[in-house]
Amino acid sequence: MDSLWFDPTEIFVGGVWRQAEGGKLPLENPSTGDVICEIARGSAADIDAAVHAADGALAGDWGRTSALERGRILTRIGQLVLTRVDELAALEAADVGKPLSQARNDAIALARYLEFYGGAADKIHGETIPYLDGYTVYTLREPHGVTGHIVPWNYPMQIIGRSVGAALAMGNACVLKPAEEACLTALAFARLAEDAGLPAGALNVVPGLGAEAGAALSAHPGVQHISFTGSVPVGGLVQAAAAQNVVPVTLELGGKSPQLVFDDADLDAALPFLVGACIQNAGQTCSASSRVLVQRGVYDQVVARMGKAYGDLRVGPADADLNVGPLISARQKEIVTGFLAQGKDLTVAGHGTIINDAPEGGHFVAPTLFSDVPPEHPLAQNEIFGPVQVIIPFDTEEEAVAIANGTDFGLVASVWSENGARQMRLAKRLRAGQVFINNYGAGGGVELPFGGVGKSGHGREKGFEALYGFSVLKTVAAKHG
Repeated sequence: MDSLWFDPTEIFVGGVWRQAEGGKLPLENPSTGDVICEIARGSAADIDAAVHAADGALAGDWGRTSALERGRILTRIGQLVLTRVDELAALEAADVGKPLSQARNDAIALARYLEFYGGAADKIHGETIPYLDGYTVYTLREPHGVTGHIVPWNYPMQIIGRSVGAALAMGNACVLKPAEEACLTALAFARLAEDAGLPAGALNVVPGLGAEAGAALSAHPGVQHISFTGSVPVGGLVQAAAAQNVVPVTLELGGKSPQLVFDDADLDAALPFLVGACIQNAGQTCSASSRVLVQRGVYDQVVARMGKAYGDLRVGPADADLNVGPLISARQKEIVTGFLAQGKDLTVAGHGTIINDAPEGGHFVAPTLFSDVPPEHPLAQNEIFGPVQVIIPFDTEEEAVAIANGTDFGLVASVWSENGARQMRLAKRLRAGQVFINNYGAGGGVELPFGGVGKSGHGREKGFEALYGFSVLKTVAAKHG
């Protein structure tokens, strides 16, 4: 990649670009299987240096930066992102494999997060508390200190925006460990932050293997808060490591998110969401709607219409900008095809097509829709993280709720119905961190708190809730007689 404006083999620590102690790793293009370039293999020593640099920033210029100026810096970074949207999209498409238009939307979303948190930085207030006579009691919100951010490969730019953006807005100093499969836009973000005048050490970026750099960051005694987005097993390891230092952790993990379609639903409005919410980014989305629950009265109609929509889906390399790109790696393709094999006795209601000239080395899987799937089937219970969706029939509202809540996950749910009372009932009864009525995802919703229950994790990102999570509440009680 000759057009890069940074060296992908370097890490960014204390405002300095340098080679990693751990050496280098190859970075693969999921669309072709070819190596794009080499990246830094950050080590425990590199993470230690980054944590110390962040701590130094808090004791220095960054720690003395006002909330107003923090917001201005974040806003400037966002403006720089907008000047490089096409370049960032090309990096993300090559790195992750997602279609160019989806990658471009991610770059725009990154800028929006920075705008939002830039504007919110000086608007997080404490409160005064009525207390005993002779006292004035008030609260302050202060940064944790050094925060660690372990970002996955599926949405690097968006998750950097909602995690690092919120942490910086509150005055924390960040150590970012992007996934080894997709770290180019994280490094580009560091360069833009540097150009925008972010003080040295406020942001440090150390790519590397999860078992090396990620594990070192999770267990580092100098880190006061960890934000992790990824799989349930790794999330458990991160939380266990952080617990040794009694450090709070925000976990955004997996999902098996349902959409509930009732007989009175507007199917024309629902159909794009029923399909699109699963196949975006080749299904490699924590909040992907991989289950569609449909009431019997419209079941056959929904199956037929979704099956036709799946038949129109085309799969190919990121630069072809089709409906679906490749999976991130050969390993992920193996996992997804293994799940597909478990559906060999199920009814296939529709599937997409891999284009004829798709590169042979690409990790392509045709989107597949199964109908009449029992709620307890592995394809209806497990997060597949691929373009695989199941349709499950139901008769009553009570049955729909039981099926929707009948997995270990609870990230997102959606209700399609024109019945206002039902909408309100189900919004309360569905076990999920977000419930959407007659839509799914609300266009991304930078302002909307996001997170799950159960094995989908805990803590909230996005919106003002993220700012509260990246701060510590201090109570001050002054006795003055």
